[in-house]
Amino acid sequence: MFIQTETTPNPATLKFVPGEIVMKQGVANFPNRENAAKSPLAEALFRINGVEAVYLGADFISVTKASAKQWDAIKVEILTAIMDHYVAGKPIMLEEGDIAAATSEDSDIIKQIKEIIDTRVRPAVAQDGGDIIFHSFEEGVLKLEMHGSCSGCPSSTVTLKSGIENMMKHYVPEVESVEAV
Repeated sequence: MFIQTETTPNPATLKFVPGEIVMKQGVANFPNRENAAKSPLAEALFRINGVEAVYLGADFISVTKASAKQWDAIKVEILTAIMDHYVAGKPIMLEEGDIAAATSEDSDIIKQIKEIIDTRVRPAVAQDGGDIIFHSFEEGVLKLEMHGSCSGCPSSTVTLKSGIENMMKHYVPEVESVEAV
């Protein structure tokens, strides 16, 4: 098994691509060690000193390190933990994570917003090891959750305001502004 490592716009986050499916459905975000009990892989990664957050995408794993740690000090441990997990055939998740999908209760505007996020925004940010998920839409304000490398990324505000907000305003005139939660 060969695991590719890619940098992301967030210097505290690296993207690990194992060449295998990570999440069969949905995504999983573990912003801290306490939330990792649902994922044996995330638990293994949090046992590494310096790992602060783990994000599991369809075919990648984003790991965010503590600012005091250098990648050279923990990267090999992370690669080893991922390799050992796959070789042992352990499950990624004990229970599948929440899937962000439109429900019949969503208004037409929210369904349109979610479709744009799923088809145009999420694939682009996934290339950088992150994810952006719909949170809410009220009174013209669209709130989005930033995960993986997007969370805490210095360029995420620019992406959110210049890219996503402009796109949303173009396709969904009811959107007046976009904010991160």
